[in-house]
Amino acid sequence: MLERRVNPIGRAATARVPRITVGGLRLAVLDLQQTADFMIEMANHRIGRPLYLTSANGEVLARCSTEPMTERLFRAADLINADGQPLVTVSRLKSWTPLPERVATTDLFHVVARKAAAAGLTFYMFGASEEENAAAVANVRNMHPNLKIVGRCHGYLRGEALRAKVQEINQLAPDYLWVALGVPYEQAFVEEYAHCLCNVGVIKTSGGLFNFLSGSRPRAPQWMQNVGLEWVWRTLLEPRRLFWRYLTTNPRALYLLFNRSKPFDR
Repeated sequence: MLERRVNPIGRAATARVPRITVGGLRLAVLDLQQTADFMIEMANHRIGRPLYLTSANGEVLARCSTEPMTERLFRAADLINADGQPLVTVSRLKSWTPLPERVATTDLFHVVARKAAAAGLTFYMFGASEEENAAAVANVRNMHPNLKIVGRCHGYLRGEALRAKVQEINQLAPDYLWVALGVPYEQAFVEEYAHCLCNVGVIKTSGGLFNFLSGSRPRAPQWMQNVGLEWVWRTLLEPRRLFWRYLTTNPRALYLLFNRSKPFDR
């Protein structure tokens, strides 16, 4: 396996991203366009290993506060975006340098896709079921016909089959690897396999992104997204799976937002 030398330009670019602590996690003070521009920049100024970007919402804050492994996996990220409107709203009340806006992965994907297509950069899409993955990739190719998708795979591989797939992805050397396995499995995938993916530029964990891209799951109305009620919409769509999750994590997330957010970070 070839290893890249550490790029001091890429390291400096990562280090200069402003961050604030919201709900106990240090989040990037970047808007949607700035995050996409940063991802494009980092494909050209790599840091000697894949750049690892993930996203946090209220559920993630709650789980990080009670699950040491999940907290460790998130703190290992090079950059954490705020994919939850309540995080943005509370940062405006608690911080001198608040988060400019929510950076939803579903929105970020399309902005990066347009920029990547223009720059000739490549995607690999890994995760979800075979049906969801195939439908998501087909729709992305229709929406972004100039985007180069060098490969795709569902996320149900294990053992030797998974290790072989990781090796294949590394050989394809995509600029962006979108990993949609859900929290904390996608973060654990990065921890275990990032060192085997030295030819990949950026790894972005993606949660339920492929379900939205495939069209199997509709997004919440914009007004619900704007006021931080997307979780209500998701609960209405999947009450058995999500009702208890949000019932237990939302109160803890609110406590963390108001008690573990800082006005500024040194």
